[in-house]
Amino acid sequence: MPHPSAAMLPSPSSLRSLLHLSRRLPLRAAKPRLPSPPLLTCLLFSSSSSPGGGAGWATYDPLTDTLGPSAAISSASAASSDSETPLEQDAWGVYDPTTGRIVMQEQPPHSLAPPSSSSDEDEPKGKRRLDEENGVKEKGKGRSAGRKDQTRWSSVAAVTKAGGRSGKDRVTYVCSNCGEDSSQWWGMCRHCEAMGTLTKYVPGPDSTASEASHHALRSWIPQKRKEMVPQSLQQVTKGVNQAEWRIPLSGNFGMEIARVLGGGIVPGSLILVGGDPGVGKSSLMLQLASIISESISVDDSSAVVYVSGEESIEQIGNRADRMCIKSRNLYLYSSTDIEDILDKIQSLSPKALIIDSIQTVYIRAFAGSAGNMTQVKECTSALLRFAKLTNIPVFLIGHVTKSGDIAGPRLLEHIVDVVLYMEGERCLSYRLLRSVKNRFGSTDELGVFEMSGYGLQAVLNPTDMFLTEHNSDSEILAGLAVAVILDGSRAFAIEVQALCVSSASRSGQVVGIPKNRADVIISVLMKQAGLKLQDNIIFLNVVSGYELTETAGDLAIAASICSSFLDYPIPNDIAFIGEVGLGGEIRTVPRMDKRVLAIAKLGYKKCVVPKISEKLLKPLELDLEILPCSNLKEVINTIFRPQ
Repeated sequence: MPHPSAAMLPSPSSLRSLLHLSRRLPLRAAKPRLPSPPLLTCLLFSSSSSPGGGAGWATYDPLTDTLGPSAAISSASAASSDSETPLEQDAWGVYDPTTGRIVMQEQPPHSLAPPSSSSDEDEPKGKRRLDEENGVKEKGKGRSAGRKDQTRWSSVAAVTKAGGRSGKDRVTYVCSNCGEDSSQWWGMCRHCEAMGTLTKYVPGPDSTASEASHHALRSWIPQKRKEMVPQSLQQVTKGVNQAEWRIPLSGNFGMEIARVLGGGIVPGSLILVGGDPGVGKSSLMLQLASIISESISVDDSSAVVYVSGEESIEQIGNRADRMCIKSRNLYLYSSTDIEDILDKIQSLSPKALIIDSIQTVYIRAFAGSAGNMTQVKECTSALLRFAKLTNIPVFLIGHVTKSGDIAGPRLLEHIVDVVLYMEGERCLSYRLLRSVKNRFGSTDELGVFEMSGYGLQAVLNPTDMFLTEHNSDSEILAGLAVAVILDGSRAFAIEVQALCVSSASRSGQVVGIPKNRADVIISVLMKQAGLKLQDNIIFLNVVSGYELTETAGDLAIAASICSSFLDYPIPNDIAFIGEVGLGGEIRTVPRMDKRVLAIAKLGYKKCVVPKISEKLLKPLELDLEILPCSNLKEVINTIFRPQ
């Protein structure tokens, strides 16, 4: 028997009234079972006549908020089954609220249909396989339509959102110095112990996607666990010629970059190039792209792609025309979406990819605009994964901060394989390309270029940029000395200038030399050499804006101060090599033989060296006079005595 409060629905109009009434009734159950949205009301009807000859009835139970068959239908069905009287086939009626009528159908509604086994068992296997090959999507199965596409390169930047509840945004404090993050603000980074470097970061609405794909994007090669097996060193290096492994760079310009990279471009490497605005980073990368594209053979269909997020392709083409670059395998593209970039260049199969710059690109799945901490780190990780997967070298141009460091988290420099810095003053035409980090070569190499109207040109003799022509008989040019330094594998002769002025009103200024080091040398000259420099203002400068940080230039600094104080010009054919100690002694420096050989090739006739290095330099048989000195007093007596 139905519930006493159940209502009998003799007509569709009464049914509509009851439905409106049921919406106002309070829900007593903790978890009421509401009808599904497509079918507001499902009524079970029997096509056989009722005992009274009327139409079928349905009952509504307010406690369960469901509709069921009436008692008359249930008793009639039971009587029919007991008497074994054959009844007509049951039919199902569904109430349509739009038309206000009950529609009869042979199959039960979806909400009342009993669970059945998968239809794949009844369907022939051949037909099912044919449907899958033709891309037929079965209704209600949730199978993807279309045949399986080829793996897209843009998938390395795509992420999958992780399921779970949406909770409160997690606040993170990230150190701008080392990139370490912490859940609390400590005032001082607990990793690098830097003060005032913690920055508050709140993830956006896609933080769940970021957390889920944080480790997936940083993985290099997306291989399955069963496919990843350890390989012996012989298997890895079998058939690999190390001499032909790197991508060679031709010409003087290419050889200068190859020197900094350690011999050429390593396939699959990620290279970051930083520098001040306007120093020539984009011009350097555009010329490098031209050199790589010119090395591609005619039969090879690969290309070099230069992607810019700051300029249009017309602006890049204008710069290329000014620098006379007309490479046929150089492609230009302007975009800031990493997934779009990787998707568009896949058909080109590039030999190298250049991104200008990393602060202008972004990944759609991560929160924040391009250039913020998360976007820069995740874009770099995605490009690293792309480089290792495809074995294509990727060059990134990075902006720098006011302090000269590459903008973004410090972790960015740990992700990439090579970090290059381009240095140079705006007022000077010379540019220095220095390697700060290199997993495939030395970090002591230096490339020297000169900016011209046609782009950057390699400087074949870098010593010319550090020296000036002067007459040794001129009293005006007193205070000049030449030091021999090593930068990487190259020896340079640079010029140090000093000016001593009698005045005690203000202190001097030092350019290109560490201030503390200059103060030590001046103090040693006053104490150990006996020079009365107390009442003089001393100015020091290194020609061409070079930063003299090596101790091998101490002797040249001391000699230039003595020359200016004594008003005695130093002959232009003398060079100085040595470190000055606190006792006034001249100490040796590394690679003395290489320094002396370099200065001899430049045409110098004399070289002042530490006394202890005399035996080491005798077997070289150089066309150069060696002047060994043990302390500063001997240097003054040797160089500044009247001829």
